Amino acid sequence: MQKIGRAARESLNRRPNPVVSFFENRGSVQKLAIAHRFRTHSVPFAERRFIRMNYIVENHKIPIKGEYDIIVAGAGVAGLAAALAARRGGKRVLLLEKSIMLGGLATLGHINYFVPMCNGRGRQIAKGMVDEFIRIATRYGYDVTPQSWKNGEPGPGPEGSVPERYGVRYSACMFALALTEMVRNTGIDVSFDTIASEPLMDGKHCRGVIVENKSGRQFYVAGVVIDCTGDADILFRAGVPTVQGGNYFSYLAYGIDLAHCNLAVENRRIDQAVFYMSGGSSNLYGKGHPDGMPLFSGTTGEDVNRYLLENQLELLRKLKGDDRAVRQVISLPGMCQYRTTRRIMGDYTLRVEDRYKHFADSIAAVSDFEQRDYLYEIPYRTLVHKGYDNLITAGRSASGEGYAWDIMRVIPPAILTGQAAGCAAVQSLDMGVGIDAIDVERLQTVLKDQNVILHFDDAWRMDSSNQSGGESV
Repeated sequence: MQKIGRAARESLNRRPNPVVSFFENRGSVQKLAIAHRFRTHSVPFAERRFIRMNYIVENHKIPIKGEYDIIVAGAGVAGLAAALAARRGGKRVLLLEKSIMLGGLATLGHINYFVPMCNGRGRQIAKGMVDEFIRIATRYGYDVTPQSWKNGEPGPGPEGSVPERYGVRYSACMFALALTEMVRNTGIDVSFDTIASEPLMDGKHCRGVIVENKSGRQFYVAGVVIDCTGDADILFRAGVPTVQGGNYFSYLAYGIDLAHCNLAVENRRIDQAVFYMSGGSSNLYGKGHPDGMPLFSGTTGEDVNRYLLENQLELLRKLKGDDRAVRQVISLPGMCQYRTTRRIMGDYTLRVEDRYKHFADSIAAVSDFEQRDYLYEIPYRTLVHKGYDNLITAGRSASGEGYAWDIMRVIPPAILTGQAAGCAAVQSLDMGVGIDAIDVERLQTVLKDQNVILHFDDAWRMDSSNQSGGESV
C-alpha cells in the first residue's frame, strides 16, 4: 500500500467516515476511512493523484425510508396508468420519477399526441384507461379531437370513403399539471427528482428499491415492483435478460413565430401558435440520420451525453440563420426523445408477423398508428420473465421486436400495458402468487370490466371479406 501525504492523513483524522475501498489496476486494495468530500477539496490534488482505481466499494448504511405494496419506477403514461390501477385496487403505491414533472415523453418529451387509436373504418380499438387519460390531457388545455369523433365512434363512412382517424393533440404542460392533480386526488405517493437506482434482490425476488434524491441514498421495501422507466433499468439490474435497441438522430423543440401567431389568432386556436423546431431530424426509419453517425442506445451516460450534445448543437446551427425578430424557441425537451432503448426478453416477444393474431393471454388490442386497419393483440407474457415473481414491466420496455416494438412504445399501448401491469400486481398480492404465474383469465375479467378491448373482432380486419378468422396462439 502506498503512503499518503500529511494533508490526506490530517483530513482523514478530522472527519472519520464510512469505509471506502479503492480497487487499483494491480489488484491491490486500499481501505481508508475517507470523507465523502474526498473527490472535491478535502485532499489536495497533489496528494491524491497516485490513486488509480477501476472501481470503489462503499460500506455504509442506507436508511429504510418506507414500505409499499407496489412501487412503480417511472411516471410516464405507462407508470401513471400502473400506479392508478394499483391504487384503485386498494394498494399503497409509491411512484418514483427522476424528473420534476409527470408524463414522461408525453409531456417532457414534447410528444403531445395520442396517435390514432382506431382502425381505418371508424372503430376505436384502444379503450380502457386510454379514454380516461385523453380526458385528463384535454381537461384544462386545448382539445384537438377530430370533429367526427367528438360524440364517439363515427362508424364506417360512405362506400369508398376513408373515415378520419382518431388521434388527439393536447397541451403538454396542461396535461402534466392535470396529472399532478390526479395523483394527489387518488392518494398515490409520488417522489419527484428521485432515481430508482438499484433493486435489492434475493435470488430472483426483489425486496425493494434503492433510490437517490436530495435526501441521499434510501431504500423502499416493496411487495411488487413495476418497471416503467422506459429503459428496463430495474429489471436489467435485477438480472432479467434484455435487448438493446438503437435510436436515430432526432430532436424536436417547441417554437413560436409571428406567422403561426397570426394563424392562431385568425382561427382562434392557440395550439396553432406553437410548432416543432427540429435539431436532429431523422424520421422513424432513419431518413435524415447523418452518414457515419452510430445509432444512440440511450442506455449509458456517455451515450445520453452524445445524443444531447449532437442534437442540441444541430438545432442551434439551424436557428442561427433565422430572423430572430420573428421566431423564438419556447421550450426544449426535458428528456431524451428516444424511441426504443432497452426492453426485456419476456416470455413472449411480439413481432410484426403477429399482426391479426389472437392470443389467449391478450391484455389489450391496439392498432397500428401508421397503417390503417393493421391490428395487434399484446400478450401478458410480453410484460414478465418467468422466475422473477414480483417484477413486471410496461410501456416501451415490454418485449417487442422490430416494428412491433415501435407500435408498443407509443402512448395508447403504453397506457394499456401499464393498466394491465397495475391490475396484475394487485392480483399477485391478493392471491399470494408470483406475478409471473397469475391467473390471466382473472386479470382479463378485471380489464374487460374496465372497458379494455382484449381481442379485436376479425370483422375489423382490412381483409375480412376473404378471411375466415385470425390465428390463435
